Formats: sequence, C-alpha cells, structure tokens
Amino acid sequence: MVFDTIETVEISSSAEESPAVSWGAVAAGAVAAAALTLVLLAFGAGMGFSSVSPWGNSGVSASTFQISTGIYLIVVAMLASTIGGFIAGRLRTKWVGVHTHEVFFRDTAHGFLAWGLATVVSAAFLAAAASNIAGGVSSGLAPTAGGPMDYYVDVLLRSNPTASPNTTDLRATRTEIARILTRGLRGGDVPAPDRTYVAQVVAARTGLSQADADKRVSDVINQAKTALDNARKAAAKLSLWLTASLLIGAFAASLAATEGGYVRDNWNPGLTGR
Repeated sequence: MVFDTIETVEISSSAEESPAVSWGAVAAGAVAAAALTLVLLAFGAGMGFSSVSPWGNSGVSASTFQISTGIYLIVVAMLASTIGGFIAGRLRTKWVGVHTHEVFFRDTAHGFLAWGLATVVSAAFLAAAASNIAGGVSSGLAPTAGGPMDYYVDVLLRSNPTASPNTTDLRATRTEIARILTRGLRGGDVPAPDRTYVAQVVAARTGLSQADADKRVSDVINQAKTALDNARKAAAKLSLWLTASLLIGAFAASLAATEGGYVRDNWNPGLTGR
C-alpha cells in the first residue's frame, strides 16, 4: 500500500514536471512544413507556367488554370501540414501519468501550433517579398501615376488641345492621361469633363474626328473596367481557395500530430535502437 502511494506520487510529480507543450517539436514541425511548402510551391509555379501558352488553342484556359491552382494549393497544404504535424507529434516528450484523452488533446494542439507557426513564418516572408515587389513596381510607376495632387495641378494647367495641340511631348501627354484614368477608375468611373478632355487630346494627337475620339476613349475605359473587374474576381476566388487550403492544412496537421504522438508512445521498446 505504501509502495503504491509512493509510485502514485512519483508518477504525479513526473507528470507535473513534464511540460504540456514541447516547443522544440512544434518548431521542428513548423520548419519542416514551411520548407516543404516552399518546395511544392516552387514546383507548382514551374508546372503552372509551363501549362500557360501564349499561342491560341494550346495550354489550359484561364478558368481551368484558376481551379487547378486552387486544388494545388489544397494539396500543398495537406502534404506539408501532414508531415509537419507528424514531426511535431513524433518529437514531443512523452507524458507520464496523463490521461489518454489529455494526450490526444495535447497532440492535436501540437499539430495546430506547428501549423500556426509555419503559417505565420510563411506569411511574414511572403509579406516581405510582396512589399519589395510592390516597392519596385511603385517606383517604376511613379512617373506615370504621380502624387495625389498632380491630378489637380493638371486640371489647373490644362490647355485647349484643339486650339494648341501638344505634338512634341508624348511622354507628358501619356503621363497626364494615365493619371486621369487611374484616378477615375479608382473612383468607379471617369468624370465627363475628364472624358471630354482626354477625347480632345486623342483627337488632336491622332487626327481622328471628335466623335471617333469620344468612341475610342469610351471603348478603352470599358476595356479597362472589364480588366479590373476580372482581376478583382480572380483575387476573390484565390482568397477563397487560400482560405480553404489553410483550414484543411490546420486539420491535417492536427490529425497527423495525433498519429505521430501515438507512434511516439507506443513504439516497441524491445527493438534495438528504437
């Protein structure tokens, strides 16, 4: 009876001393998941670029490409998260005197934490890369887009294109029209005075009649609206696919961690080197 009490106290004390979270195992699983995600995304990027062809009737269509990209994101999340979660569960310390249900919960938490850490690290690196890319693009577009006050300066200094057409400085004309279209499309539509001015500039530079210039301006604005709307829809679909892949990845990592923890606790100790 005394020995049983001593054994119970020893088991309880050892259970209290062992930490509930093995952060080393969590970090190892997260690093493995993030690295495998990078490898699979690089492979998918190469396969995706090779499936898109500039020639007609070759390669895949845009809708098929979007769907295949979304499915591939889910596959990447499942594979990377499964391996990362299994590593997190397999490498964690063994809990002595802990109920089976509690062990299952802790293993699930280890997988979820490994997935969360890998997601945060990946998002941080992707955000840094996106910031660098956006910074380069912004610097390249700075002469075209201009600052927020440049549009109003252009309005103040506008001349009558039909009376004194500017046929020499094409870059200044392109930059001014780009600012007008950018500001107008950002607000939903190009105002009528701006449309009239752009049409006058187009007529003066191209030799078109005013009616033909008006039609050309309207057609170009409609094409730009369609392109922006298609880009918005594509971004929304990609966000939904990404959300689905993240949720599936969290589930896969948590489930794989329970399997890894089960293997950790029930491995045959009689085998040499195990």
